[in-house]
Amino acid sequence: MTITLDLPPELERKLAAEASRRGVPLSDYLLSVLSNGGQAAPSVRTGAELVAYWQSAGVVGIRQDICDSQHHARELRAKAEHREWQ
Repeated sequence: MTITLDLPPELERKLAAEASRRGVPLSDYLLSVLSNGGQAAPSVRTGAELVAYWQSAGVVGIRQDICDSQHHARELRAKAEHREWQ
């Protein structure tokens, strides 16, 4: 679908500047903003920033059934390594 918007010049400059800062085309940045409910996907550069984002999004701690995350990760890795590919 194609939509045409008449944006105020200042808003257009802000959006273009943020897209440029992230190194993505303006159209991709706008699609990201719209698909995230009006909030841009964060520009995560470090592991700590990623964990902080996951915590703010409520993702960390949602799997109460996993008591030992490292053991769980090892099990997943082992299953993936021994899977038969056809």
